[in-house]
Amino acid sequence: MTILIAYDGSADAHAAIAYAGGHVRPEPAVVVTVWEPLLTQLTLSALATSATAVPLPDEGEQWEEERQATGVAREGAGLAAAAGFPEATARAERGNGPVWAAIVDVAEEMDATLVVIGSRGLSAVKSVLLGSVSNRVLHHARRPVLVVPPGPGDG
Repeated sequence: MTILIAYDGSADAHAAIAYAGGHVRPEPAVVVTVWEPLLTQLTLSALATSATAVPLPDEGEQWEEERQATGVAREGAGLAAAAGFPEATARAERGNGPVWAAIVDVAEEMDATLVVIGSRGLSAVKSVLLGSVSNRVLHHARRPVLVVPPGPGDG
């Protein structure tokens, strides 16, 4: 039995780990941070036509974005361990599409007993415009999902 905790380094993600630590039975946890190469991000954005070339890493080297995501995931695993989750491990996952889809895929792959994710508490309009990772995970994961909203005054 393993809990998957989605972590992006935000205050909302911190709050989700703290809440889950105080309310969920301690089980081993995997803290996942989803990353994608800047090149992919630029290609998907309207800025791609005016962006300068982004160097690719040499064979066997990590992308800078992967190194950063690994650090963020390790930070989250440390928070999860401090919150009472035994065997909290970090995982940086390369996304090949929406962040929510990568989280759902990892949850399925590892047969997570629960997915924990924070919510930024976006208004309905902002959620439509920006998308809601937590909402999409909630509606696409085929397992229980704990969505922790922002605290009072955090939204």
